[in-house]
Amino acid sequence: MSTLSLASSCSIATQTSDMDVKTRTADYKPSIWSYEFLQSLQEELYEDDRWTSLEEDVKHMIDYDDVKSVKTTLELIDDIQRLGLGHRFEASITGALDRIMKNLDDQITDEDTPSLHLTALSFRLLRQHGFQVSQDVFKIFTDCDGSFKDCLCKDVKGMLSLYEASFLGFEGETRLDEALAFTSMHLKNLSCRLLDTHGRNVLEQVSHALEMPLHHRMQRLEARWYIEVYNKRQDANQMLLEFAKLDYNVVQQTYKSDLKDLSRWWKNMGLAKKLSFSRDRVMECFFWSVGIVSEPQFSNLRKGITKVSALICTIDDVYDVYDYQLELSFLALYNTVNEMAYETLKEQGVDVLPYLTKAWTDMCKAFLREAEWRHNEYTPTFEEYIANAWISVSGVVILVHIYFLLNQNISGGALQCLENHHDLLRWPSLIFRLSNDLATSEAELERGETATSISCLQRGSSVCDVESARKYISNLVDNSWKKMNKDGQLFGASSASSPFTKEFEAAATNLARIAQCIYQYGDGISAPDKIVKNPKMALAMPNNKVAMLLVLCLVLMISSTDSRQLGTGSAGNGKPSCDTVYSVQPADSCTSVIEAFALDSDFFFSINPNINCNAIFVDQWLCVDGSV
Repeated sequence: MSTLSLASSCSIATQTSDMDVKTRTADYKPSIWSYEFLQSLQEELYEDDRWTSLEEDVKHMIDYDDVKSVKTTLELIDDIQRLGLGHRFEASITGALDRIMKNLDDQITDEDTPSLHLTALSFRLLRQHGFQVSQDVFKIFTDCDGSFKDCLCKDVKGMLSLYEASFLGFEGETRLDEALAFTSMHLKNLSCRLLDTHGRNVLEQVSHALEMPLHHRMQRLEARWYIEVYNKRQDANQMLLEFAKLDYNVVQQTYKSDLKDLSRWWKNMGLAKKLSFSRDRVMECFFWSVGIVSEPQFSNLRKGITKVSALICTIDDVYDVYDYQLELSFLALYNTVNEMAYETLKEQGVDVLPYLTKAWTDMCKAFLREAEWRHNEYTPTFEEYIANAWISVSGVVILVHIYFLLNQNISGGALQCLENHHDLLRWPSLIFRLSNDLATSEAELERGETATSISCLQRGSSVCDVESARKYISNLVDNSWKKMNKDGQLFGASSASSPFTKEFEAAATNLARIAQCIYQYGDGISAPDKIVKNPKMALAMPNNKVAMLLVLCLVLMISSTDSRQLGTGSAGNGKPSCDTVYSVQPADSCTSVIEAFALDSDFFFSINPNINCNAIFVDQWLCVDGSV
């Protein structure tokens, strides 16, 4: 396949002579993240000696198991992972779990003293790391009828652990299905009177889990949330907490550097300016990339995913509006993808362009089919729609690029699986598509779309009302997770015959996670929530959720006196930490912001040390609450 075929294959959209030119617009709002703001992000340096000391101490805590109980080891591993430190200690965690697995029956299933929390926690962690654990470990907690014992509902910690563990189930594992139904019912009915015995921290974790289970959450945002929760615990390990805060802030500096590079790339591309009808969403696309691969060493991979995602948005919008402004977008695609293919050829000696071209061609053909449905006002069957939609959602294109951007040893078996759309590509893409539809179908129908999963399901089906259709689709999402749990054997050591590495399997799973995250509160890509203009509301309003997530993950650092930043001042000078930010609006000034928030001027300038009040700009972030 020649290199020229990449652009020509996607330009298939121009081969629609039988279709009238119909210019449409989705009226996408401009980006709320200005180029000036992204370039203003400041990067900090951190001391190396403290970092090294903390890392060695935590590693010793995992490896030294002579005196620790299994419960202590498992809870330590769980805390490390949820605090965002798992990538630092993969080998130690795997080793510790391997030791536990060898003595699993003796250690956690003693019929005299069964622990629901310990059994569920071990099950979840072991399955998460690819160990084969049977659902039958929970049989001891059921009665003669196979139902979970009612007395378990008093054990809130154990019930929460069982709830989280149930999401690691496979298709056909009915005991885990029953565990989910049992724990969901009792946790939702948890009485406030238990606050006295379990504490507000436990109830906060229950509410958080019921909103979305840990297994489905974006890991980077979970780390941010869990650091705050762990900080409130009376039994918190202060050394571990210090390292988690330091690691979070250090990794965030890498994100800021990545984002500044990408904003320059996107501006130089000129697509947002030339194609004003299309979505300008480089910040949101970068957030996607962080959700897929958050480890700091994968900077180039994040940049590649962001570029691919931004181009997908643009080309999707070109198809949607039936506009013949194709040359610029396809030239940008041609140059970007060929550059990535050249880097792989140079590094590994493998020509991957045919595989990238096929992925883009398949997606563009799926775009065209949707355009034809819309033009002909045709509503396909649900089966027709899904067969096309899991390709058009772009998950396959993203994952194919990820495989090559990981700079791993490229195998013939993996290439064949990519070309034939292995299930590891299918299930996260289907979750991506269905999550998207649940959030966007109403808006898409208003724009003139004839095919969404909900509308297609209602056609010629016993499912006639919207709520029943949404429930059916939600069940499909759950079943896709079960299939992915089985096929992917999450985070590594799944199968010796697997053509893919554990890093790629983790990225595929994370694609499903970030899809559910970004569409949890609406359409976080096409219609990200507006910045709240009332300064006293700042980032607290629910309808600003997506913007708040982006700020928490990519902009705001975690306050910690133990995170020792290197600055130009003396060692005794404090560095500012921001808790709440405000987006500058037209006609704002430093004075108006200070007055609106009733701030002391000295305090305002201490938490905004580099501000130039004569040159503040619209959408610039100002800190309005924090500490020094």
